[in-house]
Amino acid sequence: MKIISALLVSFICVQLFACSKNNESEPLNNDDTNTINESKMRITIGDKVFYVTLSDNPTASAFKALLPMTLTLSELNNNEKVYHLNTTLPTNSSPGGTIQVGDFMLYGNNALVLFYESFNTSYTYTRLGKVDDISGYKVALGSGNVTVKFELQ
Repeated sequence: MKIISALLVSFICVQLFACSKNNESEPLNNDDTNTINESKMRITIGDKVFYVTLSDNPTASAFKALLPMTLTLSELNNNEKVYHLNTTLPTNSSPGGTIQVGDFMLYGNNALVLFYESFNTSYTYTRLGKVDDISGYKVALGSGNVTVKFELQ
């Protein structure tokens, strides 16, 4: 009888332990150090840092997959800096209309364009994003070719 009671008590203890493990909640992961804001990108020009809000489209998503990268952009038309990627990105271009300072666009399927002047255009672009604060942006881009580091924030 003592053996049966001991086995019964052992069985109950095992069941209670198993139930207590099932009722425990998973610990919360409060470690935000690896959190990436996927809608923001940082571009560094010399010692200046600018933040870009990326568009929510397949083109911007494909571009994000290429980051980080450092590119030398060429001066073009005294209003933009351009770089031709060695790869193509998906497009959904539409007429540019009024280009604004800080617009970040894709021309064709592989030309990244940073605009530092506002103007009207009939060319078509796919929007990649827009610089959040353009203070000092034109000066940082300068008048010639410029090296720009693109990375997720």
